Amino acid sequence: MDRISLSNTAFEGNNNAYLLQSNGTTAMVDTGDATEATREHLEEELAERGLTFADIDVVFLTHFHGDHTGLAATIQEASGATVYAHEDDAALISQDPEAQEEMEELQLNYFDEWDIPEDQQAVLKSIMHEDNGLFGAGPDVEPFADGDTFQVGDYEITARHTPGHALGLASFELTVDGENVVASGDALLPVYTPNVGGADVRVEGALGKYLETLLEYIEADYDRAWPGHRDPIEDPAARAATIIDHHEERAWRVLDVLRERGPSTPWEISAELFGDLESIHILHGPGESYAHLEHLEADGYVTREGKEYRLTDAARERMEEIDDERWPLVDQDYEHTL
Repeated sequence: MDRISLSNTAFEGNNNAYLLQSNGTTAMVDTGDATEATREHLEEELAERGLTFADIDVVFLTHFHGDHTGLAATIQEASGATVYAHEDDAALISQDPEAQEEMEELQLNYFDEWDIPEDQQAVLKSIMHEDNGLFGAGPDVEPFADGDTFQVGDYEITARHTPGHALGLASFELTVDGENVVASGDALLPVYTPNVGGADVRVEGALGKYLETLLEYIEADYDRAWPGHRDPIEDPAARAATIIDHHEERAWRVLDVLRERGPSTPWEISAELFGDLESIHILHGPGESYAHLEHLEADGYVTREGKEYRLTDAARERMEEIDDERWPLVDQDYEHTL
């Protein structure tokens, strides 16, 4: 895999696009956003390799966010490339109006459900409708499902559905130079933990789905992960275990906020966890709080009345028995990977 690190000042660090070439076929995993600076940077990187957009035969997209899909239509227009994405994200990537309208309606409903103040909702609505340059035109998309395989020259690529951060988030696994590697998109990042809950409000039980994804990464025990942002991950299983630990610590903090302040909304819990938020993080903070509350409610440790959540007696009793301020979220033993 040939990593191209692209500029990105908005999210989790520089985006990555990946090239795979074999027997006259050139594939790309993710494209970066559609800003002029990113387009020029990608063109320069390709030129150094003797390539142009017209030489890209196949584009695999990990999920619908614009910092991963922005240039897909531009490449497709230049080369006729086939653009693949998971079936749950394909309509949003192709910019189907009905899918976009459903997403916006769901977001607006959650803004109210999470008790985001009106002035902060106004900021989010402005962001939703501004032309930030991240999204280009919508490409024609060929949807795939979990387990589908693709041939790129001598390489066989298997798509794995790895939801949580996004409903249609996919990872692509293959063998390169005898190593079992994976292009993880935002399912596994080397520094930040991908946002769950706010990054894609379509995901029901987002935290639970993401924990399952992380356990699958541990089970797969890849030799290396090529993430959507920043540097390669040399021990993906250990990184996945670390992220589970992070969420168990966050679950404790959510419960502790409820224990200390009493019934609270996702927005109020977000303020305790993350402080003042700006820009898109106004969505991500309460979204992540909600993902934890939703998971804890399903397990019977919090209850909900209206917009407020409260601690159950069972949770209070169990918290008294825990001394490491980490709330267990998975039953499976994964400690050996740390």
